[in-house]
Amino acid sequence: MEPKSRIFLLNAFARHYDELLRHVARRIGNPAAANDVVQDTFLRVHACAPTAEIASPAAYLFRVADNIAIDHLRHEAVRSRVVSADTECEGVAAPDPSPEHALDYKQRLRALDAAVAELPPKCREVFLLHKFDGLSHGEIAERLGISRSMVEKHVMKALVHCRDRLADLLD
Repeated sequence: MEPKSRIFLLNAFARHYDELLRHVARRIGNPAAANDVVQDTFLRVHACAPTAEIASPAAYLFRVADNIAIDHLRHEAVRSRVVSADTECEGVAAPDPSPEHALDYKQRLRALDAAVAELPPKCREVFLLHKFDGLSHGEIAERLGISRSMVEKHVMKALVHCRDRLADLLD
């Protein structure tokens, strides 16, 4: 059975949906993004409704929506700064590394490749999936049919091995 507070909040959400959508659209200035924020509000309320009684479910919904809208605006501000910084750097070529640096990088890369090749097959596979393919521990565990704990152990073992093998080059 659903807690009463969740039912009250979901009913309040249905009653105030249009008003909530207009409020968020005014706040962030983007109707399409407002739909996303209101949908996120519903998901958050549905997933983690408080167990205590709420005196004003509508006020609570608007507060949750405002918090999500603020997060959205912060994210957009950061994204626009990154995009503008990238735009400013377009057309500016990065300087080529010196021959000494290029040689140093190649030596480190060969040493890393050799260290990874020395790992046991399962450990190597887990390490490569995590560090080079960007998969999470849970995704690797599911893909390989092993526990998440085992994935973590393989990653840690590989990191320790690589650190030990590359210690001289990393100083």
